[in-house]
Amino acid sequence: MLLLTKLFHFVMLISYKYNIDESHSLGHSLDVLNHAHNIYESELPNNPLLKLDERAIYVSAIIHDMCDKKYVDQEEGLYNIQSFLKEKMTYQEIKTVKNIISTMSYSYVKTHGFPDLGDKSLAYNIVREADLLSAYDFNRCIMYKLYKQPTWSIDDVFEDAHDLFNVRILKYSDNGLFTTDYSKKEAFRLHSQSLVQINNWKKLLKKPHI
Repeated sequence: MLLLTKLFHFVMLISYKYNIDESHSLGHSLDVLNHAHNIYESELPNNPLLKLDERAIYVSAIIHDMCDKKYVDQEEGLYNIQSFLKEKMTYQEIKTVKNIISTMSYSYVKTHGFPDLGDKSLAYNIVREADLLSAYDFNRCIMYKLYKQPTWSIDDVFEDAHDLFNVRILKYSDNGLFTTDYSKKEAFRLHSQSLVQINNWKKLLKKPHI
């Protein structure tokens, strides 16, 4: 558990240093870690060699946004991560982590497609899909927009977040972004849950007294 503790502290430190808001900081890391754990456990029985990538999967899930281009230069972020991990993991594990987190974003996949990571492809997809599953939280999207556009009204924030969900997040499954059985099933459940959240926001914004 010592490595987990250090990883969480690292996320807190980097988030503070680069002003990474709570939509992408510790809470998000914990959420992605939880999804990654569930996908990993579901895949392990049929892929026992995945055990070799266990640490890389969990570490990637926790720190993946500490090099997010929205907040920090990616090369600088990757340097920070490598410096932090260099005495905590093997060279190969660190290489796997860097390969995963530098190519797993939606924008990267949309532009370049899935990278060829060979025998690390399943580990990559576990972390990537865990991050996608966490995106179904409409409240998190609202939170991100509020931080990025502090002068906007909540109505404008909602409309922008709603548009993002319609053109991107609610089309993840249709666009073939999930490869594991667990993610496909969980995405179906979270899709429905996000529609409930959106509908609740629509009702809330119609209340004239607030």
